[in-house]
Amino acid sequence: MIKIDGSYLEGGGQILRTASAFSIITKKPCHIFNIRKGRKKPGLMTQHLLGLRALAELCNGRLEGDKIYSEEIKFFPGEIKKRMLKIKIPTAGSITLILQSLIPVGIKNGIKIIFNGGATDTFFSPTIDYFRYVFLEILKRFGLKIKLSVLKRGFYPKGGAKVKVEIYPSQIEPIFLLERGRLEEIIIISGASKDLKLKKVAERQIQSAIYILQSDKFQNNKVSKIVEYYNTDCSGSQINIIGKFAHTIIGADNLGKIGKTAEKVGEEAAISFLEELKSESTVDRYL
Repeated sequence: MIKIDGSYLEGGGQILRTASAFSIITKKPCHIFNIRKGRKKPGLMTQHLLGLRALAELCNGRLEGDKIYSEEIKFFPGEIKKRMLKIKIPTAGSITLILQSLIPVGIKNGIKIIFNGGATDTFFSPTIDYFRYVFLEILKRFGLKIKLSVLKRGFYPKGGAKVKVEIYPSQIEPIFLLERGRLEEIIIISGASKDLKLKKVAERQIQSAIYILQSDKFQNNKVSKIVEYYNTDCSGSQINIIGKFAHTIIGADNLGKIGKTAEKVGEEAAISFLEELKSESTVDRYL
């Protein structure tokens, strides 16, 4: 059994997500302790617990210690036989973080996943638009085929999202990202719950982001703007700024919250995007 210290480096949930997925792929059981030791609330939260149980269901595996706030689990993987998973998330747990565990496992034989509940856009995780328009686009270049459909958005604190994901059997091939190439387009996607439409929250987020970009001598004719409003169980907003280059794609996102103006949300996203742009890296810091 492979023993893994979950407090390593930042001591977050990524160790848990990656190790449990690789446990299935390598067919080696693992013992993970000090789970999320670097966080204010250590141990398993809802999305970590549901992600683990989804993996166990997928491969007919066995879990020990799988309960909320548990700081130690043992995972005994079995053989992958299921091709369909239905995951119910009663909280605003992050759908994109659960997918980080399921994608490496699903690409071998393919799998369809239906999420009922949870959040498409919540704190400390990739927003669903960053996930599908940046992360999945880069995975596509490796030869992976993944289709993601958002049927209903979910924000913190109520969640309530509905998402379908199809992961097709894929063969991973290496890619080389040595330079970005020419900047071809910038897309700003700004969305909010319908109860914020009269306040024009989505439009204000975009206007603020464009103001910051223009103040940095950015060419407005390269910017495409998308404004969206969603039926959701609670108020919320998000913004994504995506830069498409000849050879790669980078992104920056941000979320609205109580006490923060729409203008501030857009401004912060634009500042983060400009930092990525000036770094000249072929991928952004989160990818």
